[in-house]
Parts: sequence; C-alpha cells; structure tokens
Amino acid sequence: MLWWDAELCERIAAGTRYVIRYDHRDTGRSTSYPPGQPAYSFTDLTLDMLGIQDALGIERAHLVCQSMFGGIGLIAGVDHPDRVASLTFVSSSTGAAGLPPPSDELAKGLPAEPDPTDAASVVEYVVGSTRSYAGGSPYFDETAIRALVERDLARAGNYASTLVNHYAIEFDRPARGGFGDIAAPTLVVHGDHDPLLPLPHGKGLRDAIPGAELLVLEGVGHDLPRPVWDDFVSALIRHTGRGRP
Repeated sequence: MLWWDAELCERIAAGTRYVIRYDHRDTGRSTSYPPGQPAYSFTDLTLDMLGIQDALGIERAHLVCQSMFGGIGLIAGVDHPDRVASLTFVSSSTGAAGLPPPSDELAKGLPAEPDPTDAASVVEYVVGSTRSYAGGSPYFDETAIRALVERDLARAGNYASTLVNHYAIEFDRPARGGFGDIAAPTLVVHGDHDPLLPLPHGKGLRDAIPGAELLVLEGVGHDLPRPVWDDFVSALIRHTGRGRP
C-alpha cells in the first residue's frame, strides 16, 4: 500500500476521484503465508480486490495495476467486466513471446539476497533493487526511497514473505479470454528507461487491447517517480473520465 504514495493519491483525489489503496496478501498488514509457500493465485488476488469493492459498496471501479499486478487487471477486465469502469496498466506486459528480456545492466546491478532477519540488510537490498529497476533514471531519489522502505518494513507483518511470495504465486489466466477481450477503456503507462520490461512491452500491451492508449514517460524506469506525477495524474484523470461509473 505504502508504495502508492499518499501525496500521489491525494493529487488523484483532488481530481474528484475516490482513491483506494490497500495491502495485497503478503504485504503490509494483510494476511501473510510462510516464505516460499503462498497459498493463492492471481485469481484470488482479483477476488480480494472485488471483495474490497463489495465491502465499500462500489459496483464499478477504475483499476490502476502496476507491474506484475497487471494480472489482476487482465482477469478483472476479462472475467468481471461489469465491475470495471476503466483499466490503467503501469509498467506491465502481456508476457508474449518475442518481447525483449530484462537489460543486462539490470542483472548486473541487482544486490545479493539479504538476511531477512537483519533489518538493515533488507533495507539495503530493497533500496538497491529499486535503484536498479529505475534503469539509470535521473529521477531516482535514494533518500526518499530509503525512508519509504524503512516505513514499509516497520509496518509489515512478515517482510520475509513480502520479499519472495509474489514471485512464487500461480500466474493463472482469465477463464473467458485474453487481452484482446478487454472491453474497458484502457490506458497503458510505461517508462522509456524500464530495464525490467523494456518499452516494447508497453507498446505490445497497448496493441493487444482494443482501443488502448499509451503514455510514455520519458526518463522513467520501472517505477512512478515524483517528477512525473503531474503528467501521470493528468492522463489518469482524463482517462478515467471516459468510463465514469
């Protein structure tokens, strides 16, 4: 939850949008599972999200899905289209064959796995990983990221699980189709410095979804840094105005 910065959410809310951020399983104060043993799939995470909508009495929502959690947007958009007003994918991908792999620089820059019982080493690991995922972006702010990681670690119920479990879950697909079956208005946001999912991933995602639009953030890696918030929020407010519940 904390990685969706409160100020960014406030800027979106100022555009007359009601913003919900929450902890996925194995993050923050949500349910956690033993490290390496997540007992859930992307379908379960999608149902979690729909459960939040139900609890808050929201029939249709604008979903903003970042990185691997684009899988939630895919399943919701295809299998639960009546609950989706619009979709926004940030730094995500179709995962189709033929897309470029992560950059060589990313692999070289990633730090060694930390001792999960050593808070200082965990902080250094996450900060170092975030730096690498920024792809050499001039917008990377190490001081701000370090403060965020320290707050995130202090808030988490089981950070050892946070570090590994999302990479071990089943990446299941929608039951009713694929990206080409998404009918909700869709915005794809992608940085041109993304070392994990280079820009062709964003372009491929745009091309795979009927009518999707692409916003390329210049100088941005696999993240959403503060200096581009104005551009992102402006595009998001405009986009979500197309599919208001």
